Amino acid sequence: MHQAELTASVRIVEGKRLEEHVQVFGTTTPDLMALRDWLSAHRVTHVAMEATGVYWKCVYYALEDDFEVILVNAAHIKHVPGRKTDIIDAAWIAQLLAHGLLRPSFVPPPPIRRLRDLTRYRKALTAERTSEVNRIHKVLEDAGVKLATVASNVMGVSGRAMMAALIHGAADPDALADLAKGRLRQKLPALRKALTGRFDGHHAFLLERMLAHVTDLEADIAALSERIADELRPFDRAVELIDSIPGVGRLAAEVIVAEIGVDMTQFPTPKHLASWAHLCPGQHESAGKRKSARVGKGPKWLRTNLIECANAASRTKGTYLSDRYRQLLRRRGHRKAIVALAHEILVASWHVLSTDQPYIDPGPDAARKTSEAAIRNRAVRQLRALGYSVNLEQLRQPA
Repeated sequence: MHQAELTASVRIVEGKRLEEHVQVFGTTTPDLMALRDWLSAHRVTHVAMEATGVYWKCVYYALEDDFEVILVNAAHIKHVPGRKTDIIDAAWIAQLLAHGLLRPSFVPPPPIRRLRDLTRYRKALTAERTSEVNRIHKVLEDAGVKLATVASNVMGVSGRAMMAALIHGAADPDALADLAKGRLRQKLPALRKALTGRFDGHHAFLLERMLAHVTDLEADIAALSERIADELRPFDRAVELIDSIPGVGRLAAEVIVAEIGVDMTQFPTPKHLASWAHLCPGQHESAGKRKSARVGKGPKWLRTNLIECANAASRTKGTYLSDRYRQLLRRRGHRKAIVALAHEILVASWHVLSTDQPYIDPGPDAARKTSEAAIRNRAVRQLRALGYSVNLEQLRQPA
């Protein structure tokens, strides 16, 4: 599949006779309707297509109601090097499908797809707002206005009022500092010093445009959040269940629901879900030796969200996840410990959605017992590898 055209191959087996029909179609809606009719005329029941950028989406949506459509990773179906054409690729996909050698990718139902679009766009706008706020900081620093050294949030009510006054030509530090609200008024002397700078018309023009952009972005983010809340009403229970996991807030739970859906029958076990998200170690074995293998590149929106949740969970008090993080931190370092914690949160999400029960924290003792069992089992394996027979007998209860 490409942006403007696709190549389709139909494989028909009758007894020992094999027929293959190949045709090129456009990707406009009328062309896709012609593709659907062509497939129906050949009595096709199953369709396989490779995931190519975003070009697969319109084709998948046009065919999903009439056929059993399988979306496959293009990296999993590469043909023999040196034999690469669209026609050969289409026939090869049809042959793999006929022999049951394709592993379908997870494509969520339409309601979850709509949620994905909304939550991903909100995340993009939030990142854009953060970038624009950083530009505001740079303009103030360029003008010698050290507002950020005194105010913890430059974009708060007080900070915005001071910046608006600067834009309209106010230059008296005393008058600008007097715009402070709440607890910031306790820092008036420091504010007067911070607001004494070289702010001129050039800075005013840039700052006005940046503040207007931030205001527009905030309005868009608010509208998106409202629409997401409407789309999430049928899945409020799922969001509440995931929200019960330490480190996962309401917004993060919305993203998890949008990325993995609520029907866990798509993933037979939590290991399948972790493997799909590439939050488990890869496999690299050769000549009987297992080598180090990193986690793969999974869905970036889900992975980023889970990493943020893992960082929040590592700072909680008296929870299994925080104790687990500290155990892994000593042996594996911060980055690997955080990825392992993200894996734990994803597995917990699978369990709460599968059982329809909120998360019950096993407590820090559970992590300690898991660590002790791992140490014991590792020691037994090492002794047996050296040729010793090992019989364990507990002499006393651990403290």
